[in-house]
Amino acid sequence: MAAIARWCVRHRFVVVLLWLVTLVGAASAATVAGTSYSNDYEVPGTESGRATAVLQEGFDRRSGDSDTIVWHTDSGTVRDPDIEKRMSAMLDDVAALDGIALVAGPYGSDGAPQISADSKTAFAYVTFDDPVEDIPPAQAQAVVDTARAARADGVAVELGGGAVALTEGSGGHLAEIVGVAVAAVVLFLVFGSLAASVLPIATALVSVGTAYAGTVLLGHVMTVADFAPMLGLLIGLGVGIDYALFIVTRHRQGLKRGVPVDRAARDAVTTTGRAVVFAGATVCIALLGMLILRLGFLNGVAIAASLTVVLTVAASVTLLPALLSLIGMRALSRRERRRLAGHGPQPELPTGFAARWSAFVERRPKLLGAVAAAVMLALALPTFSLHLGTSDQGNGPDTATTRQAYDLLAEGFGPGINGPLTLVAGLEGPDDHMAMDRLRHDLQATDGVSSVGPVTYNGSGDTAVLTVVPETAPQSKATSELVDRLRTDVLPVAEKGTSLEVHVGGVTASYDDFAEIIVGKLPLFVGVVIALGCLLLLLAFRSVGIPLKAAAMNVLAVASAFGVVVAVFQWGWGSELLGLGRAGPIEPFLPVIMVSVLFGLSMDYQVFLVSRMYEEWLETGDNRRAVRVGLAETSRVINSAAVIMISVFLAFVLSGDRVIAMFGIGLAAAVALDAFVLRTLLVPALMHMLGGANWWLPRGVDRLLPRISIEKPASREAAHARFPQGRASESGELVP
Repeated sequence: MAAIARWCVRHRFVVVLLWLVTLVGAASAATVAGTSYSNDYEVPGTESGRATAVLQEGFDRRSGDSDTIVWHTDSGTVRDPDIEKRMSAMLDDVAALDGIALVAGPYGSDGAPQISADSKTAFAYVTFDDPVEDIPPAQAQAVVDTARAARADGVAVELGGGAVALTEGSGGHLAEIVGVAVAAVVLFLVFGSLAASVLPIATALVSVGTAYAGTVLLGHVMTVADFAPMLGLLIGLGVGIDYALFIVTRHRQGLKRGVPVDRAARDAVTTTGRAVVFAGATVCIALLGMLILRLGFLNGVAIAASLTVVLTVAASVTLLPALLSLIGMRALSRRERRRLAGHGPQPELPTGFAARWSAFVERRPKLLGAVAAAVMLALALPTFSLHLGTSDQGNGPDTATTRQAYDLLAEGFGPGINGPLTLVAGLEGPDDHMAMDRLRHDLQATDGVSSVGPVTYNGSGDTAVLTVVPETAPQSKATSELVDRLRTDVLPVAEKGTSLEVHVGGVTASYDDFAEIIVGKLPLFVGVVIALGCLLLLLAFRSVGIPLKAAAMNVLAVASAFGVVVAVFQWGWGSELLGLGRAGPIEPFLPVIMVSVLFGLSMDYQVFLVSRMYEEWLETGDNRRAVRVGLAETSRVINSAAVIMISVFLAFVLSGDRVIAMFGIGLAAAVALDAFVLRTLLVPALMHMLGGANWWLPRGVDRLLPRISIEKPASREAAHARFPQGRASESGELVP
C-alpha cells in the first residue's frame, strides 16, 4: 500500500487524468452500445421455465410483450355506440403504430370475454413485436399517448403492462442528487472544510460513474437486471463516500500532528487504506457469494455490484491521495490551520460525547448489551412473517396508469385477471387433442378458477395453450395454492393414459418457482458468506471471538433490517404515505441480494471499529483500554459515515422503483441499526464482558494462518518488541 500511495502522490496529475479518461471512455462506450437489460426470472428446469420454452417454440408470435388498454365508464356502458366508435378508432390507430404485432379488441366476434359482466369496463390486448427489454421507451410512449387521446367525459382510459411501465417516470436522477447533497452537508459539518468535503464525493462520483457505464456494457455479454445499475449506484455512493471519509479523516489527523501533506496522504492510505481494501474485499466476497446459486438473473447483479465496489476501493486508494496532495493544507478548516500555525502540532485526544459514551458503555456493559439485543430482536420479529411472491403493478403508486389499469381490471373482471395462468402442452396425436379439450372442462369445475379460455393450437397443431384466470390476485397465497393443486391433482388426471405433458406458467407460477429455488439454496448461500467472512476476520485479527461475534451481529442486523422491510412493504406501514404503493409480498430475489449487501456493509463497520481496538490491544495488551479507546476514537467517524450512507440509501426511495425502494429502506435500516446499536453499543459491551478472550487464538492455528495485517506497522512493531511470540491466553494476558 505504501508504494501505491507514494506513486499516486508523486504522479498526482497523471492519476487524476487516468481516472477522468477511464470515466469518459467508459461513458462514451456505454452511450454508443446502449442498454440491454433482462429481467428473466425463469429458472431452466422448473415447471414455469418449461412452459415458457414450449410456448416460445410453438408460438413465435407470442414472444413479444403483451400489454393492455383498459377503459371504463360510469354513465352508460362500453357498448354504447359513441364509446364503441371512439375506442375502435383508437385501437386501429394503435395497431398502425410501429412495433405493434397485434391488437385484440373486445368488439369483435371473439371479444365478449373482454367486456365485464356489467358492461362498464372493457380491455384490449396490445402485443409488441419485441419482448419488453427490447422495446424503446418512445415506442411504448406512442401507444400510451394514442390510447389516452381517446379519453372523454365519463370515459377513463388507462394502460398496463411491462412496456407501459417504461413510460412511467422513475424520478430521474433526483435520488442521486438528494443523496449526494445530504452527504455533502454532513461532510462539511464533520470537516469544516469545503475542499475536504468535496473530495469524498468527487472520488465516489468518478468511480461510481465508471462502474455505471461498465454495468451498461456488461448487459451485452450476460443477463443483467434493469435495477442492477441503480443498485450499483446505491451501493457505490454509500460505500464510496464512506471509504473516502475514513481516509480523509486519517489524513487530517496527520496534518494536525504536523506531518507534511504528501506524507500525511501516504500514511492515510498505508493505514486506513488497508482497512478500506479489506472492507471492500469482504463486500465483494459477500456479493459474489450469489454466484454459488447458479442463477443467471443473480449472476449479473452480483458481478455488476462487485465491479462498483472494486472501483470505489481503487479510487479511494489511488485517486483520493492524489487529490489530497493537490489541495494541500486546505483539507483543514481555516480555524484548524490558524490553530496549527499559532500553537503547533498537538495530540488529538478523544473528548466530548464520544469519550463519555465509551466510558459509559465500559461501566454498564451488561445492562446496555441487554437493551441493545432487545431492540434488535423486537425489530426482527416481522421477519418471521416474510412472504415471498409477486409484487406487481397493483402495488405501484395510485397515481400511476399501470396501477389504475390494474384496479379497473380487478374491479370489472375479478383480481385474477391481472395474473392469468398459462397452461402449455406439446401434442403428439389425436388422443392428446381430446385430452386438452377435456382438461378445459375439468378446469372450469376446479376450485379457485374464475374462467378458462379456449384451447389455442399453433399452425402445425403440435402445441396447445390455454389461459386460466384464478379467482384471486396474482400475489395471493390462494393463487399459489391453486398452482400447486393444478400440478399435483388436476393435470396428472388429464395426462393419464396419453403422451400429454402440460406445464403451468404465468406470473405467479414463475415467481413461485423462483422463490422455491431461492429458499432451497438460501441456507447454503448464507453459510458460505458467513464462513468466508469469518475466515477473513480470523486472518486479519487472529482471533476466534472476533469473527464469531461479527457473524452473530451480521445475522442480527440482517434479520432486523428484513423486519423493517416486511413492516413497510408487506404490512404496508406507511408505504402509501411514502409513495411506495399498497402493501404486497417481498420480491423472491430480495433476500439473497440484501443478505449479500448487508453482510458486506456490516463487516465494514466491524473492520473499522475493531481494527482500532486491535491496534491498541497490540500496543498495550489491555482489553478494557483497547475497547474504550477504539470506541471513543472511531465512533464519531463511524456515526458520521452511517449518517451519510443512510441519507444516500433513503434518497433512493425517491427513485419511483419499488424494488430499489425496498433496497434503500432495508439498507438504510440495517446501517442505522448496525452503526448506532450494534457497533457503538452491543459489540463493545460484549467485548468488555468477554475481556481478553476476545483476542484468543489457539497456538496451533496461529502458526498455520498466513499473516495479513490491517493494523498500522507501528502497532505490529510495538507488539513484537514487547512479546516476540505473544498471543492472548484464555485469561486475556499476552503470553510468550
